[in-house]
Amino acid sequence: MLPYQNHPAINSTMPDRLGVLLVNLGTPDSPTTEDVRRYLAEFLSDTRVVETPRLLWWFILNGIILRTRPKRSAEAYASVWTDEGSPLMQVSQLQVEALQRQLDAVMGQPVKVALAMRYGNPSIATGLDQLRQANANRLLVLPLYPQYCAATTASIFDAVTTELQRWRRIPELRFINRYQDHPAYIRALADSVRTTWEQRAQPERLLISFHGIPQDYADAGDPYPGECHTTASLLAAELGLADDRWAMSFQSRMGRKEWIKPYTDKTLKAWGKEGVKSVQVICPGFAADCLETLEEIAVENRDYFLKAGGESYHYIPALNASADHMNLMAALVQLHAWKL
Repeated sequence: MLPYQNHPAINSTMPDRLGVLLVNLGTPDSPTTEDVRRYLAEFLSDTRVVETPRLLWWFILNGIILRTRPKRSAEAYASVWTDEGSPLMQVSQLQVEALQRQLDAVMGQPVKVALAMRYGNPSIATGLDQLRQANANRLLVLPLYPQYCAATTASIFDAVTTELQRWRRIPELRFINRYQDHPAYIRALADSVRTTWEQRAQPERLLISFHGIPQDYADAGDPYPGECHTTASLLAAELGLADDRWAMSFQSRMGRKEWIKPYTDKTLKAWGKEGVKSVQVICPGFAADCLETLEEIAVENRDYFLKAGGESYHYIPALNASADHMNLMAALVQLHAWKL
């Protein structure tokens, strides 16, 4: 049994608040091998992320992966790091600030928005404690994953509820677990594509790429692939694209097992060999640009397409802290807050 935390009494003059916890995947504290190893160890130790039997996975993780992968990953992180730090962290902080301003203007009640990362810093425990200190007696958790997946959304639920097991005073709790078909989300994605078309013209094809999961996770009943199909189909319909003008794919596979298909890199290579000359790629599953978009999609997969014969390749940035995206987040909070 976890020991209960002994929290000091909240100032009785402080008003009760609605607490909104924004949660994303996370990022290393720095692009050094040591910090990346620490981050990967936490991430890849999550049983929601890797469902391999624990004893076997412990030897694979500690005997192979954490000995070889951190250095390569640190080099990749260094390629996208800025003077201000991690791109994911920069965007996430802007999202918290923008959402706080927007909710202060429309909610008509005291609200506190806090940031947490499932892995790394600020931790979920830290984010929850910020809300507790603000006297948030009602808690709305918003994972920044539009499509539900056990490896992401459910993992955040596990971490939040595990932390709350240590609290004496439990707030009312509501958990947003998907928004893959929310009209404001689809419109925001479509508007970001249209803005790109105004600046760069329409490509021959639009590739809608999502992070992949192992095929056996989908076979076990994870709804994630279907929700990705929903988002992609709604986006293509909103843009008025014919079936031969777009496709959906999955990126970021790891290890030797089969992952859900089609694969992003193989799709781009095939298109280049088929004579497709111009491609734009959007990644609707990412609420903020990060390593998987800025390095894997914008750089690595660009090289695959161009080397296969393509001529023009452009990555359409994530929604990040755009006005449309913040309007969506505020709409989600308003939709769910009244149920608390």
